[in-house]
Amino acid sequence: MKQIFFLTLIALILAGSTAHAWFGGKFTPLTPENNQVSIPLEKISDGQAHYFTVKSEKGVMVEFFVVKSQDGVVRAAVDACDVCYRAGKGYVQEGDVMVCTNCGMRFATDRINEVKGGCNPAPLTRVIDGGNLVISMADINANAWLCAFKK
Repeated sequence: MKQIFFLTLIALILAGSTAHAWFGGKFTPLTPENNQVSIPLEKISDGQAHYFTVKSEKGVMVEFFVVKSQDGVVRAAVDACDVCYRAGKGYVQEGDVMVCTNCGMRFATDRINEVKGGCNPAPLTRVIDGGNLVISMADINANAWLCAFKK
């Protein structure tokens, strides 16, 4: 009886992780309109990092995150940096910081878009237009090289 329970449990765990991989993972795909991507503020204003992906003009899937920091500013950055981009591992959120999953460097969310270069998340220029966060595809395209190594 215990064997059946554990085999069933393992099967459910494997099915769940496989389903997660098959159905998109953490990145929400976006489709550009009018040479920009637009994300409703109501979906990203909870202080949690939200991850998105969009295809660049060269066909590279650019992965980025958006987070509203404690100072109330909505920030956006490529899920890669100038140093660790080849590893293709990106960032995870731990409270009020984003952590590079390759080197472990930590970056306060209220510094995203303020500091660039090195291992800082590569900033994306963004504007608030009505109830949306808008990022130009020109900026996405200019940063696509950071995601060319992602698997």
